[in-house]
Amino acid sequence: MKIENNTFVITGAAQGLGESISITLARQGAKLALLDVNAERLDETLVACKREGTADSYAFTCDVADETSVRRCFASIEEHLGPITGLVNNAGILRDGMLIKVKDGEIVERLSLEQWQQVIDINLTGVFLCGREAATSMIRNEKGGVIINISSISRAGNIGQSNYAAAKAGVAALTTTWARELARYKIRSAAIAPGVFETEMVASLKPEAHERITSAVPLNRTGSVEELAHAVQFIIENDYFSGRIVELDGGLRL
Repeated sequence: MKIENNTFVITGAAQGLGESISITLARQGAKLALLDVNAERLDETLVACKREGTADSYAFTCDVADETSVRRCFASIEEHLGPITGLVNNAGILRDGMLIKVKDGEIVERLSLEQWQQVIDINLTGVFLCGREAATSMIRNEKGGVIINISSISRAGNIGQSNYAAAKAGVAALTTTWARELARYKIRSAAIAPGVFETEMVASLKPEAHERITSAVPLNRTGSVEELAHAVQFIIENDYFSGRIVELDGGLRL
């Protein structure tokens, strides 16, 4: 699929990976619908996209975990930009915590239902809702398209991330399911499973914590957001890539 003049929806576009993906696609001439709950930061991404590439970009404040918000948003996207040809499901949050935390033989804390539900709602249900609306647009307009979901190497399980690991494993399962279901409509579905990337959160870590993380990566560094954006571009442009997950982790998950 060509990127130029096609319409792509990017969730979680206000910062980090979503911002980089948006700017990369803007440079290739894409028409962009940028989604996030952070309206102020989202406007900054919009300005950057218009500066770097196409002026045919719009920002939409949207809660991906809310069905009504998502349906209204995607209807508005089609009104402004026409048929949707691509979706990058990137929005996500962390609410880490041990399932059971024990200190001196006593249970001092448990992962709360609120921590669990917040992550599932945004990281998994949000992917489902946005994927469903994007696929609906693609099928209705008979143009085909591509859905790219951002999973994680944590989908295999990670200490202190019961909620996040479960959600990202679910995202991986949705990806392969959609690839099988939607191929008949010329819609591809693929995913990227990032390792540790140099987002604002990682960059803000104390030096010793940052060193501990990077030393665990065989390439001995974190990934750049531009490298992940390049993986998104590869999936979009390779029309035979579907149903698979790109492991982008510097060899961390061997």
